[in-house]
This record gives sequence, C-alpha cells and structure tokens, in this order.
Amino acid sequence: MTARIESAARTAGRSPEDITTIVVTKFHPADLVRDLYALGVRDVGENRHQEARDKAEETVDLTGLRWHFIGQLQSKKARQVRRYASSVHSLDRASVVDALAQVDPEFPDAPPLPGFIQVNLTDDPARGGVHPDDVLALATRVLEAPALSLQGVMAVAPLEGDPRIAFERLRELSDRVRTLKPDARYISAGMSHDFAEAIAEGATHLRIGSAITGNRR
Repeated sequence: MTARIESAARTAGRSPEDITTIVVTKFHPADLVRDLYALGVRDVGENRHQEARDKAEETVDLTGLRWHFIGQLQSKKARQVRRYASSVHSLDRASVVDALAQVDPEFPDAPPLPGFIQVNLTDDPARGGVHPDDVLALATRVLEAPALSLQGVMAVAPLEGDPRIAFERLRELSDRVRTLKPDARYISAGMSHDFAEAIAEGATHLRIGSAITGNRR
C-alpha cells in the first residue's frame, strides 16, 4: 500500500512525505495495532468511541502512537474522546465544537486538541458533516474555542460520481478556511478506494482501512 500511495503522490507532483496515512483499525483487535506499530505505523484511526477508548487503553505503552477519531462524535462523549485522541476529524456541528471548546479541568495543562471540520459533500442532509455553505461559520466557532486547534477540513466522497470532483470541492473549501487561519492547511480525505483522487486534490491525511488491514473475520 505504501508503494501505491507514493506512486499516487509522485503522479500528482507531490512529495510522499507530505502525506500522513492513518490506518483505520475498526473491528480489529488491539493486537493488530501492536503488529502495525512494530511495522512502523504511528497513526491509527477509529470511528466508534468505545472501541477507540478500549484500544487506546490496551496500547497505552506504545510510545508515539497517535489515535485519530474519525467518526461522528456525540457531544456527551466529547470530553472522553479528547483524553485519548491526538486529533478529531469530525467537527461537524456547533454542539460538538462547544463540547470540546473549553479546557478540561482535570487536565488544565493539556494542549489544544487538533480538529478538522467535516464537510458533507452529498445532497443527503443525514450524512455526517456540515453543509459547505456553513463551513466558515463553523470554522470561526472552532477558532474561538480555547481548547481546540483548527487543522483544516475533512470529507468522505459520495458513493456515486467521480470522487475527484468531490475532493476538488473540498480543496476549494480548504482554501476558504485558510482565509481565516492560513496554517489550517490540512485536508483529511481519501480511503482505500479513492486515495489517489484525494492525493491529486491535495489530501494530507488519508484514512485507509481494508486495503491495509484486510477484512475483519
């Protein structure tokens, strides 16, 4: 998989070193995380709080391992997520931002939690993510949150259509966010089936699951 990502980066005229691959380990045991760590993986992702929390606890001894929360976040679970996550890729509504906005009194010296604004690039309002027209308003809310650090934007391409068109739109939204915070330049996009298209449109963080981990048996 590494070779495929590097090839896609070079085809896009980009350096592979500018791309972070997050290995999504959902439904796999913590032992797989240990195996991945032994192979050099340092960024792993989960989209369910309980599974992420349990695996983070089981692998707390792995120095330098970074957990990325990539699933829809419940406001009431937000404070718990910040205790193990090194970043949240699913800031998709004001209630979630507000739940993470203030410094945790139990960890007052913790640095701000890096976060990505999740954008809904489909016509289905039930899908996770903020409407593209509301991205700047939510970005402003994140920037006003003392305990959050805006990193950029995130999206999942629609199941139908050319994913590159969707990722092009995400890149344009990224440029708009950067008018508010120039260093919020990161784009979390691309999965096992569309990572090349995401890289071509500037993705800096890929979320790769089955192409690396295989299907859970």
